[in-house]
Parts: sequence; C-alpha cells; structure tokens
Amino acid sequence: MSLEEYERHYASLSDSGCESVSGPHTSGSFGGEEEKLHYIPIRVLGKGAFGEATLYRRTEDNSLVVWKEIDLNNLSDKKRRDVMNEISILSILQHHNIIAYFNHFMDKNTLLIELEYCNGGNLYDKIIQQKGKLFTEEIVIWYLYQIASAVAHIHKAGVLHRDIKTLNIFLTKTNLIKLGDYGLAKKLDSEYSMAETCVGTPYYMSPELCQGVKYNFKSDIWAMGCVLYELLTLTRTFDATNPLNLCVKIVQGNWTMEVNSDVYSSELIKIVYACLDQDPEKRPTSDQILDQPIISRVRQELEDRVAVLNSAIRKPKLSTVSETPVAIVTTRSREVYFWGGGKFTPQKLDMFKGGNSAQQVCSGETHFAVVTVEKELYTWASVQGGAKMVGQLGHGDQASYRQPRKVERLQGKAIRQVACGADFTACVTDEDQMYMFGSDYYGCIGVENEMGMEVLEPVLLEFFEERPVRQVSCGDNHVVVLTHSGDIYSWGCGEHGRLGLDCEDDFASPMLVEVPKGASIDSVYCGSDGTFFLTESGKVLACGNNDLNKLGLNQGITGIKNHFREGSQEIPYTTTLTLVKQLARFKIQIIAPGKTHTAAIDERGRLMTFGCNKYGQLGVKDFKRHQGVQILLGPFGGKVVSKVSCGDGFTIAATEDNQIFAWGNAGNGRLGMPADRGFGSEVCPALPRPIFGSLHHVPDLSCRGWHTILIMEKVLNSKTIRSNSSGLSIGSGIGPGSSSSLDLGIEPSSDSELRDGIMGGTVEADMEDRGLETPIFSMDSKASESSCPSWLRKELLDAEFIPMPAGSTDSMSSPMTSVFAESATLPYEELQELKAAAAATASGNGLLQTACVDYERVNGLESGAWKKNSLPQQDVQQTCCQASSELIQMREMLKKQDAIIELLQKQYKDQLEENERLWRAIHELRLGPDISGKQDKWVRTV
Repeated sequence: MSLEEYERHYASLSDSGCESVSGPHTSGSFGGEEEKLHYIPIRVLGKGAFGEATLYRRTEDNSLVVWKEIDLNNLSDKKRRDVMNEISILSILQHHNIIAYFNHFMDKNTLLIELEYCNGGNLYDKIIQQKGKLFTEEIVIWYLYQIASAVAHIHKAGVLHRDIKTLNIFLTKTNLIKLGDYGLAKKLDSEYSMAETCVGTPYYMSPELCQGVKYNFKSDIWAMGCVLYELLTLTRTFDATNPLNLCVKIVQGNWTMEVNSDVYSSELIKIVYACLDQDPEKRPTSDQILDQPIISRVRQELEDRVAVLNSAIRKPKLSTVSETPVAIVTTRSREVYFWGGGKFTPQKLDMFKGGNSAQQVCSGETHFAVVTVEKELYTWASVQGGAKMVGQLGHGDQASYRQPRKVERLQGKAIRQVACGADFTACVTDEDQMYMFGSDYYGCIGVENEMGMEVLEPVLLEFFEERPVRQVSCGDNHVVVLTHSGDIYSWGCGEHGRLGLDCEDDFASPMLVEVPKGASIDSVYCGSDGTFFLTESGKVLACGNNDLNKLGLNQGITGIKNHFREGSQEIPYTTTLTLVKQLARFKIQIIAPGKTHTAAIDERGRLMTFGCNKYGQLGVKDFKRHQGVQILLGPFGGKVVSKVSCGDGFTIAATEDNQIFAWGNAGNGRLGMPADRGFGSEVCPALPRPIFGSLHHVPDLSCRGWHTILIMEKVLNSKTIRSNSSGLSIGSGIGPGSSSSLDLGIEPSSDSELRDGIMGGTVEADMEDRGLETPIFSMDSKASESSCPSWLRKELLDAEFIPMPAGSTDSMSSPMTSVFAESATLPYEELQELKAAAAATASGNGLLQTACVDYERVNGLESGAWKKNSLPQQDVQQTCCQASSELIQMREMLKKQDAIIELLQKQYKDQLEENERLWRAIHELRLGPDISGKQDKWVRTV
C-alpha cells in the first residue's frame, strides 16, 4: 500500500485517536479510554472552619501533593468568582519560598486546590520543638530572609496575604521556608475571616484590621513582625484570655519585648519594632526589610543557598556519576538542511556556510526564512508547481524563488529575528524595530489594510517605534508581539479567541492584550489558531482553539474523596489568557505548538507532549487518545532535550548530546525519511527515532505544515581542558594539559599543510577547506616510519601544553624544566626516544650525555652550554642531579602518556564500532532489507 493510500485508509478509520475531547468515546483499534489524572488519598493533614487538607499520591509520577477543600457555601456568586480569580492569579506566581499551586476546580460549593507538599511541618511546630532554647541569630536571619522574599514577591503581584502566621509558614526537611495559604483571606467575607481567627485567636491581626478600617500591604508587615518576635523570644507578641482583650492590646500597642542582647544584635531587634509600629505608613516594606544591612550583606549567600536547596528538590541529577567540570573548546561547521513538502531526504543549502552561516531559521506554510550571522535576511519559496507568492518573500514581486535570496529592501538593517506566518513574514531589527510583508487578507501586516491585500516589500510598523519589540511570533493568520516593557500586542484573525482580546473579532492593527495580574510574560509562541504565553516563573498561559486539547486546557481528575466527577473539565476554546494547569507543576522553558498538538521542554530538559495523537505525534508508542500531558522517556531517558518543533502531525526534537529525533506522520517527507515503505508503523513511527547518520548539534529548528528547516553544527575539533588533578589530560607531564579529539565522522582537509606551531592559546586542527584556519605543529621526519596510528599522531601534535601555576616547586625547579615547559607536547616518536633516555639512567657514565643530547634535539636547542667537555666538574655534578630529577619526571610523564594512548585507542575502537552500527541501522531504514548487505560492505569500507 502506498503512502497516499495509507493516509486515505487511516483517515477513514475511527477518529477516536484524536477526536475532540468533547466528542463521544469509541473503541476503535487506534482508540483508547480517556486518560485522567488519578490520585490516591494517604491521610488527612488538618481540618479547619473552611474544610480540610488531605495528602494524596499522584499516580502519574508518584509525587505527593495536597488537595485543600474550601467550603464556599456562605459566599455570594460574586465573591465566589473573586476567589476563583484570585486563585488563578496565585497559580501564575512561582517563587522558591512560596508553596506552589498546581491545580484547582469547583465542585458545587466547594473549591478544591492542589498544592505542593512540604514534609518538614510548619514554623509553629518548629518553635514548640525548641523547648525554650533560642534560635541562633544566623537561623533567624535565614528564616526572616525567606519570609520577606516570599512576601515581597506576592506584594509585587498585587496580592495581599492577610493571614501570615507561623501555622501558615511551612518547612521542608532542609529548613527551606514555604509560605502557604496566601491570598484567600482577602477575598473571604470578613465575618468568616474573623470566625477563623477566633478559633485560633487573632494573634497576628494588625491594629487597622482589629479596628475595621481600611488596610493595605502593611498589614502583612505587621504579621511578619509578630512572626519575627516569636522567633526571637519563642513566645507570642500578644496574648489574652479572649479575642476581645487581645484586640484591645493590639490596638493599644500594649506589648513589651525582652530579648537576650548577647544572642541577638540590635539591628535585628530594630526590625521587630519597625514592623510593629502602630502607624502603617511608618512600617517598612518587605523590600526595605531585605535591604537592611543585617540581611543585605549576606543576601547573595542566602539567595544561592535557597536556589541550591530548591534545585535539590525539583531537579534531581540525571546521572549518579560525579565528574569534575571540564572546559571544552570546540570548532564547529554550520550547515542548513530542509525537507518535507515532497522532499523525502534532507536537502543541504550550500549558500549558508562560512561567513554567511545561519543564525536563525523559520518555516512558513509556503516559504522559508533565514537570518545569517551577518544579520541579513534570506527568503525563498517552498511551494510545489510554481504557485505565485503574495509578498511573503519580500523581494518586491510575486515570483516563487526556489533558492535563498537576500531581501535587498532590508539592506543596511541588522535583522535579529524572523517569524513566518502562512503567507506573510515579520522580522525584528537590532534597533527593536519591526518590519512586515506578505498577505494582508486578515490584517496581519498591521497597517489597517492601507497598502492593499498584498504587501510585496517590507513595511516598517511605526506603531512600535516608541514600543521597542523584544520578540515576535506568527500563527497561520495572526501575530503576537512582546515588547521590552513587558506589554503584549496582537492582531490579525481573531477566530476562537487566538488574539487573547476577549473576543473573536479580527484586528488589522496592534491591540494591547490584558495580561493577568501577577504574570510577567517572558516569551510568546503562536500556533496555527492559538497562542501560548510563557511567564518568567515558567508558568504557561494560553488562548485560542483548544480542539483536540492542543492547548492543554482540558483535564480529568479522579480519586479525590467525595468528589468523583467534578474534576473533569473540557474547554473548546478560550478568548482570554488562561492558565494551562496541566503544566503548572513544571517550570517550562520552551513551547512548540503545531497544527493539532504541542510539545514543551521544562528546565530539566524533559520533553512533554499533548494534543492529537492520530499519527503517533505525541511519541508515546501508540495512536491512542491521551488527554493528559505525556512526559517522553524511552529514547529520551536520561537525555536533555534542547530543541523541539511541531508540524502538521509530526514532531522533530534535538538533544544536548547532539542527536536529532523525528516521529509522527512521515507523509510527503515530513520526517526526512525515504518513502518506499509499505503499510504499517514504519509510515507513522509513534516512537521517536534518530535521523541523520552522525551526531550534530542543532542551534535552531523550525517546523510548519509539512516542512522542516534546521541548522546543524558538525563538531570539527574539540579541546578538553582539565584540571591539574585530572589524570586524563595529554600534556607534558609537568603541568596540566589539554586533550584534543576530532569528530571521527569527519576527515581533515586533504590539502592542509603542516606548519610550525605558535605557542600559547588553544591549538585547533587545520580546516582550511571549511574556511577555518588554525596552526598545528610540524612533525618530525621520522613520523611516517612510526607504528603510531595517524589519528593518534594528530592528537599528540594538536595537544596543547598549559603551564603549571606559579608556586609549583615540582615542575619549575630547574632551567631544563622551564625550557621544557615552554615547548609543545612531544610527538609520539620523540616520546619513545625519551623512554630510551630514561632507561639510560642505569648507566652512570652515559647519563648526562644522553639526557642533554636528546633534550637538545627535542626542543631544537643549538646552544653548546650543556656539552660535557665545556662544564667544570662541580657544574657537571650539579647538572647531573638536575637531569636525574628531570628524567624522573619524564618517566612519570611517559607512564601517563602510555595510559592515555591506550585509552584513546580503546575509545577510537569503540567509536568505530558504534559508528558502524549506527550507519547500518540508518541505511537499513532508508534503503530497505534488500540491499542492506551491500550497505554493510560500504560501511565497512568507509
């Protein structure tokens, strides 16, 4: 069955594999039951006037989370909406010292919130456990810094906590503070808020709250002062037999503080008095507290400590192997490849190399765009059959240029970024100005259709001359811009609310998008008919068409006690920026929306997918419907994914270990694989598989429709500079060295000439045929007679000597040592001769002559100062001792060199075997089993 017949057959099957989540479920061969997030209750953590908090285990990843239930029976509809809105804002916030909100939903009159679990109790329990033993000042400052940082963060977002107390300050087992239950009290009715505080007595209420007058963020500062008072004295600031007396004491300011001045400094005590000032205006802000000298002088250390503790919690190591950091200097060669749209094998573009290499690439439905390192823009058509362009190439006409051509109208403009729509193009200059060209049918050019339906040349958008552009992203028929001031503007087609303007109208000029309070947008990503907004904290907002759950807004939750079906939520589309709750527990760094599915990468380099899976584009080994977010393991287990892009039914991803993977619909060359495959999973691989025959780094990648374009870097030469304690460095043996390794899949230039070396700096291989010119050391005439492999000789010639740091008495103790330290790493043959020289130490009479003669020849010395006949007897004895010491060092160096040679030979052999295996697998996939035998022969020959 041909590929086209297969696709028609596939389309005729049940659509349950990627049907809309609002549609009925079927049990076709490619279908499956709708997946839900399932939770298993463990224990009740606590109960209060508004509900209870229960610890659950999430079966998806075996993590522990807390579901908190809040009874809203006595609130009006408006106040319920206010509470939900407040939760939405708080869900966007993310801070190291704030308990994370993962999810929430309403079940009739109950609000359920999914929270991060802290396993170290709370600050109230911590104070009780002290049993009268005071905290050290360092511990108090550590706690105060974290609390103030959390409060400062929520205050900047315009959120008032209003319930700061030791019971709401949670701890991890590593003493990391997590401020919880923030924001809810502000939206709750004051009657019930007082009822809650009456149960535990309102110890932390500010005077203005007790008096019922207007309050602001300074009420939280008062509560912080009460918490700090408790940390210093282990007692409450205010205490009374009943709530009324307590409020009277608070309003009157009736409190005293007895602190041991031998334990705590006056600076710390002054902060308590400042926070507990009766006048709210005189209380400091949380930022001012952080600026106090007692905190500011150790602030950097505290920040680093918080970051380390959080990384230990959220970012476990992918490998248990502990290695010393190694500095690597590499020489790379950049190339641009594209495929798809009928091109089944990757096509190389020879134009983009050397000084004209590519910096960024982008694919549209009908064209490609490339920004070079010289900040020049190139465009060309990707359509079949010579269809006319509508200006998206920017060349001033409608011709379908099939080869990359510079956009001359932008000559003199330094282009920083380019983005492609279906039939238009946007680009941003280094001056943060924006140019548009192409079809203006939906108003995507942003000039109110004043220049007609087809804009053939780049047009400057004057609207952004006073609003410097930071980033632009284009969907099929809409544009979204992020400015340096953090504002978002969108225009074009508004269907399904993709513009985020709370409507579905089209707009032909930039419109300001309202961003939820507390959200600071870091980047924007446009899909075909939707938009993603990535916040600085790693949260994701979305708007537009959620068909097939490609925005990730749908969710299904089971296992919550007494709430069986209310956790499911299906959102067909949204016209405002909405939190993607399924990604809330990740810190997302990259979003890659496709036509029917989306991929994302988090801070740990994990790849996750969601949306339609009809062609296996989610990469989860099947074609079933998956509602939740899928974290891809399998081929990506232990790998860090650096780039990903999604097209029409397929996905391309690159990893940090220089591999490129593809999966999904292979029709029309989408995956860069041959078309001669029959019916079966080979046409639509549902599991990521590597493409290209060798390792390549991918600086940029773009997919759209059926097309893919990417930049690939081949590592021509890699220098590894290790520390002095490393035993794997090739050097002189006197000081730390550097090892050099060439990519085994690339041959050096055949016409490169060996030149005399230039000392100092990093020495790299000669690659003149690739436009790279680097010096290498000359080789002795006897090199060709050696049994040393040519590749290893090349390694030894290229190895760089790094002098020992000053103060090392071992290596810099003699004139011979200093001369030797300035020379290059010795060639293989000369190392063998040094072995002979070392062996000559057994012969007392010939020691000095052998050492001096060989050493002179190695270093090219012509001085006769070291000749035996010209030296006085005393000098001969002294020099003999020095030479003996030197030869001992040489012997140790030779032992290390032998070990390195053996290691390199083994690595070379292993690499050859791995290359042969990879080539055989690749060519079997491309050429089929009939000629795999011939290919094996070819691989062995290569």
